[in-house]
Amino acid sequence: MVKSLSNPSEQRKRLIATLIQAGKIHSQADVVKELKAKGLTVTQATASRDLQELGAMRGKGDDGASRYVLGGTTTLTPNSQFIVSITSSGNTVVIKTPPAAAQFVASTLDLAMSAGELMTAIGTVAGDDTVLVIASTANGGPALAKKISIMLGKGK
Repeated sequence: MVKSLSNPSEQRKRLIATLIQAGKIHSQADVVKELKAKGLTVTQATASRDLQELGAMRGKGDDGASRYVLGGTTTLTPNSQFIVSITSSGNTVVIKTPPAAAQFVASTLDLAMSAGELMTAIGTVAGDDTVLVIASTANGGPALAKKISIMLGKGK
């Protein structure tokens, strides 16, 4: 008898990761469609959960189109092309990004908060090209902006 090396959920996630790396996943609906083409039926809720468990984040492909990418770390590359500017006021930090990159940056910051690497932030809100980060203290914006700048490779 041959023992399976992994459960169907793990096999499905490996397939989704392969599809993401091939640039075929632009939405949760794409996950459902691509898996169906491979003979697997999943709901959009399952696709969403799998993407989250894989650490997939919305990013911008080489062609400029928004798609899912696999994240592996909580830091972006130095001199990141994802950051246009970082400014602060009071307890907020506003990060400007190129179009469609804000979700990727916010997800990176959320991962850093979860990992305890960004303890002075309490949350992010992302639009298309802007991320709002809230500091944990009333006047913590400037210090948080400096920490984020260093983390994202834009400051010293």
